[in-house]
Amino acid sequence: MAMDQAERDRRRREKSAKHQEEDLRLKVRPGTKQALLELMEWAGIEEQGEAMTLMIHHLHGLGPGGALPLLTPPRHEITVSPDVARKLESFRVREALRLPSSEAALE
Repeated sequence: MAMDQAERDRRRREKSAKHQEEDLRLKVRPGTKQALLELMEWAGIEEQGEAMTLMIHHLHGLGPGGALPLLTPPRHEITVSPDVARKLESFRVREALRLPSSEAALE
């Protein structure tokens, strides 16, 4: 006799508890989702959870020396051109002249 839905749910919960499974949620933007889908396609993986699990284990297998460079977020270097620097300085001076000094405000 086939199991009813309640029995299937109970067995699934028992199996999940036995294996200490835990749900991890991940919100991603379209670019990240597209990258995951491409990785899955390259590897012939159909389940997102399976792909992420494999990536975590393979990354962990690299050890700290191999994994840390891949886990370092890209940092953007901000460079200010001389023209922009002059405009910012000019704005700072104008604002300083426009605002009353704190000593004048106390009098």
